Amino acid sequence: MAAKEVTYEESIKRLEEIVEKIDNNEIDIDNLATTLKEAQKLIKSCHDKLFKVDAEVKKIFNEEE
Repeated sequence: MAAKEVTYEESIKRLEEIVEKIDNNEIDIDNLATTLKEAQKLIKSCHDKLFKVDAEVKKIFNEEE
């Protein structure tokens, strides 16, 4: 069974939660590395989705010209 793909909005929300916890010193040292790795994966996922959508939008506009 394939894992459910996380949406861009869900990724951003989770990143905001992580940043808030870091800002409030709510992440203990034992979980910091794991949390940062999660954030890194979420950032990459968001970047990839934005890059893909950007390419699709440019393609659509180029087809219209």
